[in-house]
Amino acid sequence: MTTAELPADAPSDSPPKKPNTAAFKVVPETRPNRDRIREAATAAAAKLDKSSPLTREVARDLADALLRSLGLGDQYLGFTMVMLTNAFWRDQVAAIPFHRRLMLLPHCLKNAEGCPAEYDEFGLDCEKCGACSVADYKTKAEQLGYKVLVSEGTPIVLKIIVSGHVDAIVGVACLNVLEKAFDKILLAGIPCVATPLLSSNCKNTSVDQDWVFDMIDLQTAPPETVTKTYVRLMRAANAMFDEPELSRLVPRSRSSSPASDPLRKHEEIAYDFLGRGGKRSRPFITLAAYDALTGGKATTSDEGWEFSDAVKRAAMAIETFHKASLVHDDIEDDDAFRYGQETLHRVHGIGTAINVGDYLIGLGYRLVSRDRKALSAEVAADILDKLADAHLKLSEGQGAELLWRDAAEKNLIPVDALKIYALKTSPAFEAALYTGVRLAGPTDAYDKLIPDFSRNIGVAFQILNDLKDWTGDEDNKLVSGQDVLAARPTLLYALALESASAADKAELHRIAAGRTKLSPEETLERVRAIYFRTKVFEKADKLVEKFRAKCESLADEVASDPFRELLYYLVDSVLERVELPAEPIATTFSVPLGLPAPRLAAVAGS
Repeated sequence: MTTAELPADAPSDSPPKKPNTAAFKVVPETRPNRDRIREAATAAAAKLDKSSPLTREVARDLADALLRSLGLGDQYLGFTMVMLTNAFWRDQVAAIPFHRRLMLLPHCLKNAEGCPAEYDEFGLDCEKCGACSVADYKTKAEQLGYKVLVSEGTPIVLKIIVSGHVDAIVGVACLNVLEKAFDKILLAGIPCVATPLLSSNCKNTSVDQDWVFDMIDLQTAPPETVTKTYVRLMRAANAMFDEPELSRLVPRSRSSSPASDPLRKHEEIAYDFLGRGGKRSRPFITLAAYDALTGGKATTSDEGWEFSDAVKRAAMAIETFHKASLVHDDIEDDDAFRYGQETLHRVHGIGTAINVGDYLIGLGYRLVSRDRKALSAEVAADILDKLADAHLKLSEGQGAELLWRDAAEKNLIPVDALKIYALKTSPAFEAALYTGVRLAGPTDAYDKLIPDFSRNIGVAFQILNDLKDWTGDEDNKLVSGQDVLAARPTLLYALALESASAADKAELHRIAAGRTKLSPEETLERVRAIYFRTKVFEKADKLVEKFRAKCESLADEVASDPFRELLYYLVDSVLERVELPAEPIATTFSVPLGLPAPRLAAVAGS
């Protein structure tokens, strides 16, 4: 079966691909042109409805129109989008107290020669030495009460925002970094303004200094219209897993036992893993769906909303199942890292790790069952049934993958890879969405929407993970090339087999079966070359766009405005666009630390 013969429920018509602004990242060379664009963006933003976040598509269309009206080229598109975003958020940033703002500065502004500052876990620990402008901005911001971070990228910034320490960002960054922020920070509704660096060469660059100081000094009364934000819900989802809230909501039964008690130690391992990093996207989905269908107050106000402990525990149940599946997956795949730390089975042994996973599954069911009086027996039963259904489907998907990996024949067609994806990834989205909807009331109006939407977003999410595996995953496993080296049945592999030459197909079969004498590095180079020849990355990207379009069309039919907007947000945030590997590209693979000899032998054929 070919990709043209996908299941009936899979999207079939590819929408026109949205242009990537990565190709339009030139900062206007002259200050007069930068000022013209900034002034035009301010005028345009004044006419926008600020009740909802400014999306990438709207910003791009506006920026394109502005540049045409000014007679300037589209190479300035990225810069103009930043100017529009600044104008959109300026008043809301200005209304937030200085001590609740984060000043984000790039380390490339430092003097590359002789900088005395050292790096810590949060970035550059800048010192006042007078050698560069970083200290000038830092000193000014800190005098006003800002928290200051000298670093790059959005993951750490989003983490700081979600932790509840700051409510707005004033930044300086190159257009490459700012372009990536659209899908992360701005989409979530986080007030943010930024001054673009005048170049992206990452060494001794410069910036319009008066713009930076102007941004730092922003201060006005709150605007009449406040933009909708999901930050409060993100914080609520994260706060449930921080101590002491975690132990309050889910009391530990062994905490009074002696520290040497193995029962207490086992419980501590489970609670520690449950409280570890991660995006908490599943409990967030549950809380956000519940909020959307009960008035949507959490997205528009700091007051007038609060989740009951029963609702919180139901949302937490989704995360316990997710964490249990990660423990078991890491054992089955013999992965080395999770959340930047060694996996549980590497630290405590396989037996203990299996048992911790089983414990978390039981804990998840109990979180709902013990609240049946507060939730009502019928609601609790419905949620438990959905959780059980998700548990079975996840196990089926993982079981199918494991059986494929153990089979002698390594044939795989795209539709079978997609079936595995639908079972492995989609049930978690479905359970999270359903739980939030059911907590809010009857689900009759959404009984078809929820599984359909979840299947499409889950499959697309897994395909994106396949693509990310070729660049590494800094949020998770820290090594690239895992899927190939572990011989997982990915869609990329199936797409390559579908159109590869006889010789390439035979080599893929040998590699998947471990019948080569190639080193891990050579294995990845060979597979990468075959994937480029068969245009696998482009094909996978087009499939993501198809599933994305299907999700959006499903959301279009939802009557509830807050719930429909949530579904749109999930599409944009979960299906984050990735940059595809470009040819030619150097291999960036590094062998997972401590990879056991049998697994390495199977890969290398030695």
